[in-house]
Amino acid sequence: MLFRFTGQLSFGQFAVRTLIVVAYAVIFAPVVMIVVTSFFAQEIVSFPPPGLSLKWYANALSKPEFLRGLMTSFQVALLATAIGVPLGTAAALAIVRGEFRGRQALSSFLLAPLAVPGVVAGSGLYMFYVLAEDLLDRDIKATTEGLVAAHTLLAIPWTVRLVVASLQGLDRAAEEAAANLGASPFTVFRRITLPMMRSGIVAAATFSFIQSFENLDLSMLLVGPGRITLPVAMLNYLEFRIDPTLAAVATVQIALVGLLMVVTDRFVKLSRVV
Repeated sequence: MLFRFTGQLSFGQFAVRTLIVVAYAVIFAPVVMIVVTSFFAQEIVSFPPPGLSLKWYANALSKPEFLRGLMTSFQVALLATAIGVPLGTAAALAIVRGEFRGRQALSSFLLAPLAVPGVVAGSGLYMFYVLAEDLLDRDIKATTEGLVAAHTLLAIPWTVRLVVASLQGLDRAAEEAAANLGASPFTVFRRITLPMMRSGIVAAATFSFIQSFENLDLSMLLVGPGRITLPVAMLNYLEFRIDPTLAAVATVQIALVGLLMVVTDRFVKLSRVV
């Protein structure tokens, strides 16, 4: 049970718990509505529905743009995570364990993309790619490589934020003991530091993947023909049709992300890191 009410519950406690329940309802209501709408039989959504059907899921599977977008989103998210998490982890180690001037400035610089709206970041990257194409005489925008590079910028700030939080909570006694017993710095890092950082790194990889997989505002300015991501494919479909097909696609997307979160939390307690 979420709460256990007693006869001695004060008005203040009741008000706080009521606000918490309302907050959860506001957060989950859109998700519930999307999932429920995906099973409506009629094309125009109305309540109560005259019937339930799975035809919108079949319709989504029959659209090749959704399947191509799903594969592109997986590819880009995996590559961006594989590149951004190691880079962000190295930066987090330098920020927490390094002894050089400007560590706080470096931390603020690496976390800055979290404060920039996606449309602004996408516009800036698009203009940068245009200039880079003129200098290098090769295509960058509307390519998978350019999209992966842009999504890597989403992964690095999340990794720095989560790994820094993980490192700051570590007890260095085991590392010092291993060093005193003659272990090399690399051995200490590989056998002690890295395993203790595992929860932060796994959480960073999970959130980096999700941020890339669900990103729309940055991706829609950088995709090209035949290389659209799933959110962009959904936006393109919305230009011509309004039916529960999008709800079906969104439900599959929610299920995939939810499954990833559950599996990750099974091995690493995300609540201890996030």
